[in-house]
Amino acid sequence: MKIVVAIKQVPERDAPVHIAAEGRWIDEGDLNYTINEPDAYALEEALHLKEKVGSGEVIVVCAGPERVQSTLREALAKGADRAIHIEADDLGSRDTLGIAQILAEAIKTESPDLVLTGLQSDDLGLGQTGVVLAELIGVPHATIILQVEPSGDGIKVKRELEDGWFQHVEMPLPALLTIQSGGNKLRYATLMGIKKAKTKELKTVAAAASSGAPSITLERVYLPEKQKKTEMLTGSPAEVAAKIVEKLKFEVRVL
Repeated sequence: MKIVVAIKQVPERDAPVHIAAEGRWIDEGDLNYTINEPDAYALEEALHLKEKVGSGEVIVVCAGPERVQSTLREALAKGADRAIHIEADDLGSRDTLGIAQILAEAIKTESPDLVLTGLQSDDLGLGQTGVVLAELIGVPHATIILQVEPSGDGIKVKRELEDGWFQHVEMPLPALLTIQSGGNKLRYATLMGIKKAKTKELKTVAAAASSGAPSITLERVYLPEKQKKTEMLTGSPAEVAAKIVEKLKFEVRVL
């Protein structure tokens, strides 16, 4: 079974984040980067599935500038077989469709049986790239996946629903799954794995050209504005209580 895992490099969670001078994104100058956490679980699920089947290949794909190769090498050290770096310095100017398009161009050439992505990214959190990618490469997809099992000529997946409910779905191959965090325990790269990663293939390909202007553009990034407001509520205790409940429902939106 050939499995492609699309991963993303994001700033570390505890990294000090500052807004760039132009106010449209963060200052990336002093940031440290790591693999997006849901994508790490996608990679772990791919490695688990390869071990269950007993054969196959796991290929990691990542788009971005040259620095993303460190994250690809980490994935190779954990057990991935090959890596593809889509060289793109303009990810900030591409919307979800644009990013999915450059991933699709690279993935189509591999003709994989299964494509895995994280459910969403830690930096933007849109949760859209995986499902858009599935449409572009023309395969069925399922989201919020915790577990994947081989089943005949296809797979059986466990989806997380609300309030502790789960759904088990059987799917044909090829397919695409977006993986939820927490389904497996993440493995560490061993010293032997790190040594082997240096000899594994890491291919660099050019990103496909953008097909027109992005449908969504980021205009401004800013910190939440703190506001103080005091409002005196008058009336009987019952009337004041009713007004408080109304404000909590329709203004604060916590009820």
